[in-house]
Amino acid sequence: MYDLVDYSVVNIADSAQDYQAIKQLLSRSDLDIDSQVTLFMVARIDNNIIACAGIDRNIIKCVAIDSDYRGNQLNLTLMDHTIKYANEQGYFHLFLYTKPENKDFFRGCGFYPIVEISDLVVLMENTPVGIKQYCKKLHEQSVSGSKIGSIVMNANPFTKGHQYLIEYAASQCDWLHVFVVNEDASIFSFETRLQLVKEGSAHIKNVTVHASSSYIISRATFPTYFLKDKTKIDYAYMGIDLLIFRNYIAPALNITHRYVGTEPYSEVTKAYNQAMCHWLEDATVSNSPTVTVVEVERKIEGEDIISASLVRKLLSLKNYDEVKKLVPATTWNYLSTHLDNLKI
Repeated sequence: MYDLVDYSVVNIADSAQDYQAIKQLLSRSDLDIDSQVTLFMVARIDNNIIACAGIDRNIIKCVAIDSDYRGNQLNLTLMDHTIKYANEQGYFHLFLYTKPENKDFFRGCGFYPIVEISDLVVLMENTPVGIKQYCKKLHEQSVSGSKIGSIVMNANPFTKGHQYLIEYAASQCDWLHVFVVNEDASIFSFETRLQLVKEGSAHIKNVTVHASSSYIISRATFPTYFLKDKTKIDYAYMGIDLLIFRNYIAPALNITHRYVGTEPYSEVTKAYNQAMCHWLEDATVSNSPTVTVVEVERKIEGEDIISASLVRKLLSLKNYDEVKKLVPATTWNYLSTHLDNLKI
């Protein structure tokens, strides 16, 4: 029977028929279509889609097989085709999210667990040494000291608020590691944001600025298709991201503290700050050493709290005099030479 199966890649944005067929197949497995996925590897018999696997750059999502056709050969062949296609697009280091009960199946397809949130989600990668190799490289940049701090920031763009947070944290620590989130889902490209953070903190001598990796999880790429409850989605996303930091990144760099600005406006960011205390400081959620969370009052300019969102708003209004008050000279130097090209 499996000799009759045809495998192909479809773009559901171009085919309403394929979209509906995949949506129905996923629904029968109690899954939704992930909003980030348009490309699917599909298996067909007599032109009917009996299995699918979504491909979101280097993340495999939305894997489903019709119950009448489940079996190791079809499962493995579907994944083989999906991995081969991802490789052809230049993605060799692959990740997937799945329910914990599916972990053994994906182990058989060559994926290895990184971290798991009980009863909700497990994150896996297609190498047994990926996270270990990353941590080994990080460890080469470790610095000795009794208090080693860390900050994770998007810096979209880098403001005086970001600069103040780095300056304050560095003044409290023997060394400070700053991670710039590595994705291009922001107004400013990753390369630009990394450059601005490095330039804006160059005067601080006990700071290392890191380009973060795929192991700093993005909310934009975190799956929602098998977690219908928004509360569970947020809990799982924050747990995955923060446990990776606590279990792998912090030990590699001897990090003891994580600094974050207070959040008076965004409920999402405020919830994430609160989640840090649970996932990083609670001794019962991980066997790894705890990481102390330190909230720092946000810097104020006039009557406004400095934020990247405020800077972007002022840029869109072409209120450049106010922008200059909110960003370091290094950021303004970049902005002033790119004003005609900014798409905000």
